[in-house]
Amino acid sequence: MQYWLMKSEPEEVSVDDAIAAPKSTVPWTGVRNYQARNFMRDQMRVGDGVLFYHSSCAEPGVVGLGEVASTPYPDPTQFDRKSKYYDAASKKEEPRWTLVDVHVRKKTRLLGLPELRAAKGLEDLVILRRGNRLSITPVEAKHWRQILKLLGET
Repeated sequence: MQYWLMKSEPEEVSVDDAIAAPKSTVPWTGVRNYQARNFMRDQMRVGDGVLFYHSSCAEPGVVGLGEVASTPYPDPTQFDRKSKYYDAASKKEEPRWTLVDVHVRKKTRLLGLPELRAAKGLEDLVILRRGNRLSITPVEAKHWRQILKLLGET
């Protein structure tokens, strides 16, 4: 089993939106970074743990726990001319962008960046590295356990 931190802007899809979705599951659309896409396409497996993270907001941080709920499949927004994620270079027969579905199991309290930075044992968490802007990052098992502890989930 692997673990992931997946960023979503609350105006796009908040943890509340995801929980309100059918089966509390949402497609992780709009990823337009090759490394993040490759994580979904090549490494994520159904059942992998997900830290749902709100970004580009007043208080960014972990706001929910979930899991990968599907195998990768083409992101339909790449073909939708009305979508801000439209990619004219992507072809249906050779899609450039993939996604996975994410099932949110639980909304948590906000575990914000200041608390993550201050926590012992999380110093090398990818999201805390200088210059990291990826929307999807791997989370080591030791970090997953520490974050669950901070959230009172153990």
